Amino acid sequence: MSSSTVLVEIPQSIKDSLRKFRFARRSEGHGAIVIKINKAKLIMEEVEQFDNISIEELAEELPENSPRYVVLSYELKHKDGRTSFPLVLVNWAPSSSETGMLTLHASALLNFQNTADVNKVIEVRDGPEGLTKEEIDAKLLA
Repeated sequence: MSSSTVLVEIPQSIKDSLRKFRFARRSEGHGAIVIKINKAKLIMEEVEQFDNISIEELAEELPENSPRYVVLSYELKHKDGRTSFPLVLVNWAPSSSETGMLTLHASALLNFQNTADVNKVIEVRDGPEGLTKEEIDAKLLA
């Protein structure tokens, strides 16, 4: 098996959803698209999309024992008063997840990140407590 072998397929429907999500016009709030890996089929599947959701609500929606990729259109208030909506990839990988699933998730991360065309990745391993507005602001405004 060569190192360029892709284990988890990203179907065209996911690529289309990501593209549509990326170019959606937002004037306020956070949007999110949640993707999971179907372990049996080795294919990515869209779980849900959220529009104008708080970070706390999003954290509550994510499973405690299963990894997810969350592409987040994040409403960022800059110190100079500007508002921007950067795309951020939240790598939701709770340590309570099954090891095989975490390994599969980790192996597909870079491919998904490139497909989603997102530069900033935020790792969340400790469940909902690790995904807060303060955490994200700190990472994006650093």
